[in-house]
Amino acid sequence: MKLPLPGSWRPYLDAETEKPYFGKLCEFVERERRTREVYPPEEEVFAALELTPYERVKVMILGQDPYHGPGQAHGLAFSVRPGVTPPPSLRNLLRELKDDAGCPVPDNGDLIPWARQGVLLLNAVLTVRAGEPNSHKGKGWETFTDAVIRAVNERPEPVVFVLWGGYAGKKEALIDAGRHTVLKSAHPSPLSAKRGFFGSRPFTRINAALEKAGQAPVDWCLPDLGR
Repeated sequence: MKLPLPGSWRPYLDAETEKPYFGKLCEFVERERRTREVYPPEEEVFAALELTPYERVKVMILGQDPYHGPGQAHGLAFSVRPGVTPPPSLRNLLRELKDDAGCPVPDNGDLIPWARQGVLLLNAVLTVRAGEPNSHKGKGWETFTDAVIRAVNERPEPVVFVLWGGYAGKKEALIDAGRHTVLKSAHPSPLSAKRGFFGSRPFTRINAALEKAGQAPVDWCLPDLGR
């Protein structure tokens, strides 16, 4: 079984899904789902690509692994479903958002409003076994998401690539920094946030880069959902 790609991405990724590794990856994930709890649900694996069509990508924020707690992961890097308590990395991200852009800390960690504005929130690995971080690492997802990064890099319009932490920073090799903007800093996780994420002002820097390129800035402030 192969998961269907969102339509706008097919011209750029269909060939990737025909490669042998991708078939093996889909078989692996299907076996995992038969015997274990796997996040996110199958219909949300490509949520980042569905919510941010290829032609609308203007910012790409790269995560690593989906959240592995019950009900957390829904296919967007760093985001959690409405009603789910934000994990520590997301709490730190929202704290920096308040300090940087002046946005009130919302009562939720749902980042879909960003995705709908052209912010591609992509994890390097798109599935995970419940309670076991990095359990689907090295199974093929990284090859596929590298292809996504390359496809975004080929966009004629400038894109702002946001690489938090050492893992994401290695993806800079896939990006033409002469045409695009690359913003790097420490990761918002509790282990590293105080070593360079807090105070890095990513949100205003992203908007400055977008405006310099003649694009509309992102409204980073998230609405309260009252839940």
